[in-house]
Amino acid sequence: QSLCTLRGCCWSPFDDASVPWCFFSSDHGYRLEGGLHNLPNAVEATLYRLPSPSLFGKDFDSLLFTVEYQTANRFRFKVTLP
Repeated sequence: QSLCTLRGCCWSPFDDASVPWCFFSSDHGYRLEGGLHNLPNAVEATLYRLPSPSLFGKDFDSLLFTVEYQTANRFRFKVTLP
C-alpha cells in the first residue's frame, strides 16, 4: 500500500531493489494532447499540465516538447513554451 503526500509524492517500499520507493502517481505532471507532430529530423508534442498539486510552484499550463535526431547516436530533448 502506498502513502502519498499533499504534493503528490508517494512512498511504497518494494522487495525489488531496482524499483524506487518514492514516486509520483500517474495523475501528476503533464499529459500529451494532440499526438506527435513529425518534423524534419524531429518530433514535437504539446504537453498540458494535469490538475495536481505543484511540486516546485508556478508550473506552466502547457509545454512544447521536441526531440531532435542530431546523429545516428545522438538526439536532443528540448522543452519550451508553445
